[in-house]
Formats: sequence, C-alpha cells, structure tokens
Amino acid sequence: MTNQNFSVTRRKFLTTAATAALAAPLILESCAPKEMLRHACIGVGGMGFGDLKQFIKHSKVQIVAICDVDSERLKTASELVPDARTYTDWRELLKKEADNIDSINLAVPDHNHFAIAYSATKLGKHVYCQKPMCHDVSEVRLLTEASVKAGIKTQLGTQHASSENDRRAVKLIRDGAIGKIKHVYLCSNRPGIEAYRLEGPRPAETHEAPAYLNWDLWIGSAPMRSFAPGIYHKMKWRAWLDFGTGWSGDIGCHIFDAVWKGLDLKAPKSVVAEVQKSWQDSPERRADTWPQSNHISWIFPGNDQTESDELPIEWFDGEFYIPQEISSLYKGDIYPPESAMLIGTEGALLVQHGGGLTLLPQSKFKNHRIPGFSERNHYHHFVDACLGGENTESHFAQSGPMTEAILLGTVAIRVPGEKLEWDNINMKFPNYPDADKYISRIYRDGWSVAKF
Repeated sequence: MTNQNFSVTRRKFLTTAATAALAAPLILESCAPKEMLRHACIGVGGMGFGDLKQFIKHSKVQIVAICDVDSERLKTASELVPDARTYTDWRELLKKEADNIDSINLAVPDHNHFAIAYSATKLGKHVYCQKPMCHDVSEVRLLTEASVKAGIKTQLGTQHASSENDRRAVKLIRDGAIGKIKHVYLCSNRPGIEAYRLEGPRPAETHEAPAYLNWDLWIGSAPMRSFAPGIYHKMKWRAWLDFGTGWSGDIGCHIFDAVWKGLDLKAPKSVVAEVQKSWQDSPERRADTWPQSNHISWIFPGNDQTESDELPIEWFDGEFYIPQEISSLYKGDIYPPESAMLIGTEGALLVQHGGGLTLLPQSKFKNHRIPGFSERNHYHHFVDACLGGENTESHFAQSGPMTEAILLGTVAIRVPGEKLEWDNINMKFPNYPDADKYISRIYRDGWSVAKF
C-alpha cells in the first residue's frame, strides 16, 4: 500500500480512470471453464456469515480463505470451514493468496467496498460485492470500468434480482404490459429501524476498542474516529456519513433493480432531495449522520419505453410516503412498504420487494398472462458464471450505472432542496459546483489502492 491520499478530483478521477483502463490487463484465463472455484470470503459476520453459508452450499466451491477484523466472527466462520486459512487484514489475504484463489466476496461496511473490490479486480479475481457497490459515485465509476477491462465476472449483492418475482417484473415492463411508462414511485417506508436510529452527534468521549476487534482495519479508508460501543460496529455504521450510505443507498439497490433493467435506464439528468426537517436544521447531525427520512426525485432521459423524453422517478423512505392517489390504486389491505409502482399509459404495475406482482387495475388485467421464471440462487449464479456459465444477473456493467444514480441521490440529500443537474461524462454538477465535493472523498493516509 502507498501513503497517498485517494482524493479524486474531477480531472484527476477521469485521468486515473483512463490510465487504469489502459493499464489493467485483460484477464482471459479467469473466464475459462474450471471444475472448482477457489474462493475467499472477506467479512464473515452478519450478512457476510449468510453469504459464506450460501457459497458453501455450491458443490463446486472451495473456501480457501476467510477474513474479518472481528476475531469472534472469524472464529465462528472458521468452524464452518475449518480448512480455510484465516486473516484479519484483507490486504494480507490478497497478497498471500493471490495464486490460490479465483474469486472473492465482500460483506463489509460501505466505505471499504471500493478498496477491496478494486484491489481484487486488479489481480484478475472475480468479485461478488454486497450492495451498494461503493460508498461514492467516483468509486463506482472506476470499479465498473476496471472490472470490464479486466474481463472478470462480477455480481452485486441484490439477491432479489435473481428471484422469479423481479425477473417477471422486468419482462412485463420490457413487453409493454402497461404501455409507455409515465412515472415511477419507489419506497421503503420503515421508519425507526434500529440500525438507523441515530441522531448524533458523535460522542466526545474516547473508548478503547474491544480486544477482539482490530479498529484500525475496521476504519480502513475512512477518517479515524474513536471507537464507541453500540454505534458503529456491529450494525449502526450504516447511519454515519463516514461509513454508510443511508437507507436509500442501502435498500435502494433492491427496489430500483427491476425498474432499471426493465426500462433500460441511463444516467439521470437531474436529482433533488427533500429530507427530515429536524436533520436539515441541525448542523451537528448533518455533519455526521444520514437523515432518517428522505424523498428523492430524479429526472431520467426518456426512451422507447417511456411516454415522453423525460421520466420522473421518486423515492420515499422513513416518514415520507407515496402520494395517496398513487397508493390508493392498490386495493389490498396495506400498501406494500417496500415496493416499486410504475404508472403507464395503459395501467400500472406494483412490484413488491421480496415477492408479489400486481397489474392494475386488476379487473383490466385479470386474464393477463404473467411470464414464469424459475427461482435462481444469486450466489450460485455468480459461481456458475465464474466457472464458464452465462453472465450474472447483476454484473457491474449493469448494476454500476444504477448504483451511481442511487448515490447521486445521497449527494442530493446532503444539499436538500437544491436541484442538481448532472453532467455524467465529466462527473460534476455544473449548476451547483458546491455539491461536487460529495462525488468523491479523501482516503485516510496509507489506504490508497492506486498501487497495490
């Protein structure tokens, strides 16, 4: 590792991205069919423990190494795969296991996604990355380009994208079942979630990290903060600007996925956000945490599947709710709290997160045939792709641009009420340059991955 900061200014980022694309080797051998996939798991607690158990279930996966900064979690995972070598530092794992592994998966706090995934990509390893792909827009762009150039297989951890439900939704949208799309409403109305119940500010007192946790490695690329019990590790890191991307950045990748694919969306033209007033009025909270309620509005360029040359898409979470005239289209007892509603010229489609499709009005579509798909294991589909099978459902070239759009929403959250016009090529907001600083961040000294 170098001691450079990973500060990505607009010009520097584009130069770095271009240089990386030219310098990255085209990995052809990694895509050749193999009998077994030698795999490493980075982050094996919580969601990562579930990921590990999914990979173990595939008969052609050999777990070669596991890694976690929490020794208690590492010990628990090691009991499942006793033959796997154990590491605390992912950098040491990649260095020592470079010739022994074909792929990795990572389930760590958002702020460390890029460093790990990019380093593995540069080594020609296939990458399964939990959502969101990265913490910052600029990181997503660079990782997407690097993965395509390297020729590796990739998969974003949007497990529901492989479900029958979401794949059927994509098919209905593409087939024009509800006509041309006029407006889309996305929501995750779950206020008071434990992982996000933080109002800040950051505690002033200093605490020693527990002996089982390597706090320096947990902080990784983020600014150094003193350990504080109960508010970072093991779960509440998502609520902090330094480490997570808020509720929209996290769950938005699930809710947005079928809409993005079905409509073949490209980069948005603009984005604006309305946020929880108590957060907006508190400089202390705005400096440290994400708001607990958000309403984000994008304008996307239209295409052959939309009614006009612009498509509005709105996101509602926490205590911001979809308009009554839209939710009332659904005649069920309770409007699904996590869902996507597409309004078309010939009807509407409600896609429930976790399962459930409803064409509206139901009387009009009662005889409409909904296409069938078999359920597919998202993790195993990645493994099969690495072993020479078809490409994955949520490969980075597909899910990277979607993640960028979602993270542009998190930028808008930080400057609420400002309509940000997005220059996708130059990666800046020409009408509001003050927001450009949220496209990237400065890495802590020693955590640059420019030269691994």
